This record gives sequence, structure tokens and C-alpha cells, in this order.
Amino acid sequence: MEDKEPLAEPVHVGEKRTCPEEDSEHIAKRAKVQDEELEGEEEEEALEECDGEGESFADMMKYGLSEVDVGICKFVSEHNGFSGILKERYSDFVVNEISKEGKIVRLDDLSVPVEPEVRSSVEAAPVDCQVLTEEQKQQLSDLQLFKNKERNVSIEVEDDSKEKRTLLHKAVKTSYPGLETKTEERDGKKFIVAYHAAGKKALAGIDHSAPRKHSWPKNRGSFCHFVLYKENKDTMDAINVLSKFLRVRPNVFSYMGTKDKRAITVQEIAVLKISAERLAHLNKCLMNFKLGNFSYKKHPLKLGELQGNHFTVVLRNISGSDEQVEHAMTSLRATGFINYYGMQRFGTTAVATHQVGRSILQNNWSEVMDLILKPRPGAEKGYLVKCREEWAQTQDPEAALKKLPVKRCVEGQLLRGLSKYGKNNIITAFGLIPRNNRLMYIHSYQSFVWNTMVSRRVEAYGLKAVEGDLVLKGGTAHVLSAEEAEKESIHDIVMPLPGFDVIYPTHEVGKGYRDMLAADNLDIDNMRHKVKDYSLAGAYRRILIRPSDVSWEVIHYDDARVPLVYTDVEKLENKPLPVYLTEGKYRALKMEFSLPPSTYATMAIREVLKMDTSIKNQTQLNTVWLN
Repeated sequence: MEDKEPLAEPVHVGEKRTCPEEDSEHIAKRAKVQDEELEGEEEEEALEECDGEGESFADMMKYGLSEVDVGICKFVSEHNGFSGILKERYSDFVVNEISKEGKIVRLDDLSVPVEPEVRSSVEAAPVDCQVLTEEQKQQLSDLQLFKNKERNVSIEVEDDSKEKRTLLHKAVKTSYPGLETKTEERDGKKFIVAYHAAGKKALAGIDHSAPRKHSWPKNRGSFCHFVLYKENKDTMDAINVLSKFLRVRPNVFSYMGTKDKRAITVQEIAVLKISAERLAHLNKCLMNFKLGNFSYKKHPLKLGELQGNHFTVVLRNISGSDEQVEHAMTSLRATGFINYYGMQRFGTTAVATHQVGRSILQNNWSEVMDLILKPRPGAEKGYLVKCREEWAQTQDPEAALKKLPVKRCVEGQLLRGLSKYGKNNIITAFGLIPRNNRLMYIHSYQSFVWNTMVSRRVEAYGLKAVEGDLVLKGGTAHVLSAEEAEKESIHDIVMPLPGFDVIYPTHEVGKGYRDMLAADNLDIDNMRHKVKDYSLAGAYRRILIRPSDVSWEVIHYDDARVPLVYTDVEKLENKPLPVYLTEGKYRALKMEFSLPPSTYATMAIREVLKMDTSIKNQTQLNTVWLN
């Protein structure tokens, strides 16, 4: 979109580049609902998924997104930027949830709470392990920890009674979470066979929907709340692992927000009627997880209940002087940063996910199908590349589907739908994709519009409230008069995500929304869709965010492999504190700050460095340094 001439003399703000013109092809990928917790660095996952075939990852990422592609163009500070590498190690990015009470969530207690000996008739008391011999206990423990080469343990039932077999089944399942049991008869003798429930082959035969009976005291809250510490795994993957080991459905878990994959994160989780003792047993057999701070409550957790997140971030190999760092961090603490939707909202590949959202809103379903399934350059798994090539050559959904070993991806779900309903029923076929995945496309488009319009707003009017801006009063948007604008802070100004239930600024930027949507053949006055799910209500989002609890220090180091953050688990294990050198080959900036929900730490880091935080740019930085 062509920039309008600003109506007012802009206040000077730091600027790196101009916004793309209207005829540029803007590229985007992934989004989530506005009021969900959003700090996942999802673009980093492409690094894990690349097969490494053909071009190097850095070469493939030249097709990826940069910040200007998604409307991220402006800065608010005046310091000179400097370079630094974000997430060179996943341990350089630590996230601690801030609870609804405003406390930073820490893992600092692995003990199981002691309870009164009052129990209900719903369940029996925990099974006494005395039915197992010491040798059997050792064998089961080895099996639980994947040390048993036989992949199972057989226990002969000498006293062939149902009561004895039941006791053995319960003893194994209660004392060794992750193990499943079955009864087998061999040569006229009966055996209880224990095997790993999370084994690749064993998992296929387990019915996770079958209810299980465990004891639950009447005087105990139905939900066990605990703190989950995880490394290099996103929240849903972590929940899936826990559910497999506990033999329950993932939906018995609840949480307040999703957390980054490529990071160390600490958050509160609640689970329905699973005891702290069973959860604590998982600490013996799970890698890169730790569970603790157990308590029983009467309620689950709800998405969005948290007050925010506390971040500890290390930027390695920084080029900035101590003076530059001081200026940058002081500005972050005093003024903050533009509240852009970060790069993880949009993804990495060369197909524009927000264009998919735009096509949905335009009701152009053949284009939706084409954008999702057509071949694309960039970093993707080999089987996805083959699937796309098959689709391009044959347009046969069944043939393309056969190229996918994993059918649950968006492409697989769409191909299943097309195979089932035919290419003349794309809307119905598209409906087989999970609802949240479908909505991410249109929310991505909203985010792109918001980023672009906020860049315009900062360009035109700078860091002061002006007549025609919007503020929220009691949850309702109010248009500022010239007199009111004189009294308002830029930190109170909001901008709308387009929808049928919002109003727009009355200055020129408000007209920019209308022009931008019109250029996309969308009517800003009619954001309701034929399919109810794709009707956009809209929302409001603050232009600037000022972090709290901001602190920083410059660290010297020689070895890039040395951790520079002291984690909760290291504290629990009484490991020594990291040793920071007075002089070293490299310098790193270690910063801490807290942010409210639905804001992006990467955008705060971007303001400090004044450089592109996209994986495309960060990959190039890593490649240059490592070479």
C-alpha cells in the first residue's frame, strides 16, 4: 500500500527501513486467537524440521520472511543499534509464567504434599508394593527407565486368584507410571506382563478413552496443580508426553498459556484426579522435564488467566559498546517498544499464510486450496516436498496423501477432506482441519493489517496521542478530541484489529484501514462471513508496551557452549552458579523483564538491538559467526 503524506510533522523516532509498497507480495504463516497467550517462538521449529537435503538450512531460509514482509518497520528509541544472536542455545531463553496472583512461577519444591488419611469409597488406598519382590521391583524400575532390553517384565502368579492378579496389576501401574500390564497364559501358568505404555508399538494398542479407576479422597480438591519445567519442547507436546505416560487423555490437563518450544519454560499446569505421587514418579523417567510444587485445588486453570511472563534472555556475541547497551536498555525500561505481532505469528516459509486468510475472507476457496498445497521453496521436511510435487503433477488428493507418513498436518487434513468430499466441496474438506488451525489464517491476516497500520501511525504522528486516536474506557473504545489528546499518554492508545465489532481512528490512519482492505477486495463495513467461524469481530491492542522488572548485565565468555543462565532445576540440584569472566573472547547481554499476556519478547529484543529478529536474519548471523 502506498504511504499517505503524513498530516502532522512526525516526532522523530528510530527507523530502520520503510514499509513495503502495496504491490509487494507480503508473506505470512501462523497466528492464534488474540486473547490467547502468545509467546511461542514457533519460527524456530523450522530448524528442527529441516531434513537437511539439498540446500543448507541457511540457503533455504533466504526464501523466508523478514520483518518488513509482515508490516514491522518502525522503532521508538534513538540509540544506535547493534548485533547479537538470539537463541543460539535454547537455554539462552528462559520463560517463567506470572500467575494470576502476580507471582513469578518457580520450580523450587519436588516433594509430595502430606495429606490426612481420610479416603473415599470412590477409590481404594494406594496399592502396597509388598506384593512385589525386591527383584521384581528392580526389574520394573529398569523397564520404566528404558534400561530393560527385553522390553517387558513377566511376573508369575503363583496364587492363581483374581484378587492376587488385581493386586499385581495395581501395584505395577500405581508405583511405576508409564507402565501398562496384561495377563498372559503360558504352559498352563498365568503371568502378569508389564510393558512400556509409551513404547512406539505398545501405544497403538492402548485405549486412551477407557476410564481408569484410581483412589481419590473426598477431602481433596479434584485438580492437582503443579509447576512444569520443560526444555526445548512446546506446551502441547509436553502435555501429550505426560498423557501417554499417565494413560489419560490430554484434555484432562489445563493451563493458562502456551510456552515457547526453543526455550526453558516454567509454568503452572492442572490435571484432573491424578495424584501428586503419580506425577512425581514421572521425574524418574522423563528427560528435559521436571514436575513439582504440587497442590490440590477444586478448580482447573483457564487460558488467559495469567498476568504475563517473566523473561531471562541472553543475546550472545553482541557488537554494541557498554554505552550503547546502557542507552538501549534504559530506553526499553522508560519508553518500551512497539507492540507488534512478532515473527512467530507469521512463520517462515515462502507461502503467505496471511494470504490464505485473505482468500478465506474473500471466499476464494480454490485459491485457499492452492496456497496450502502448492510446492514452495524453503525449509520443509522431504515428505512434504514430495506430497506437494505429487499434488502439482496429478491434482489427486489420494495420491498426494500417500506421500505423507504423518497425516495430522494441515496439508494431510485438507487432502483427507478433498479425498472424502471431492474438489468441488473445498469448504467442507477444509473443515476437517482443526478449528484453531483454520482460524490461525484469518487471525494472521488481521495481525498483518494491524502491524502495517501501526507502522503508519508511528510514522505519521510519532510518540504522542493525537486527535482521532482511540483509547479504551471501561472496555469500550473512545475517540479522542484534540483537548483530550493533550492529556493522554501514548501508552494508553490502542489500534483495532479489523472486524465488525470495532471502530477505527478518525484520522488518516483510520482511512488507511479502509483503503488496505479495499485493495484486498474486502469490505471493512461487512466483516461477517458466510461461514460463521470466519466472521471477524475484531479487537483492540495497545500500540506501545513498557516492560516491568527490567534489569541487565554484560557478560564475558570464551566458550559458546557454556550456559549463562542459572535455571530452577540447577538451583534445586545445588549446581554451582555460572562463572562470568571479567574478560573474554565474546560478550553477551543478559536481560530480564516482564511482559503482559499476548505480547512478544522478541519485539522487545528487536527494539534493543534495532535489527531484524526473523529466523531468516538470525540464521544468517549464526552462519557468519560459525564460519
